[in-house]
Amino acid sequence: MSDKKIKVTLVKSVIGTKQSHRATVRGLGLRRINHSVELVDTPQVRGMINKVSYLVKAEG
Repeated sequence: MSDKKIKVTLVKSVIGTKQSHRATVRGLGLRRINHSVELVDTPQVRGMINKVSYLVKAEG
């Protein structure tokens, strides 16, 4: 099994963004600015990151 991880950090506020984008950020497990989470690198997670790419920074 590939247990590659991807580190995602919220770098911009969700205030004033679309409701669905806020929900996506919460779905990624991000709560506040500069909060980071490590997620398993799957196509679903990649899609979520891609959707809110202007709010988050992804590495790894």
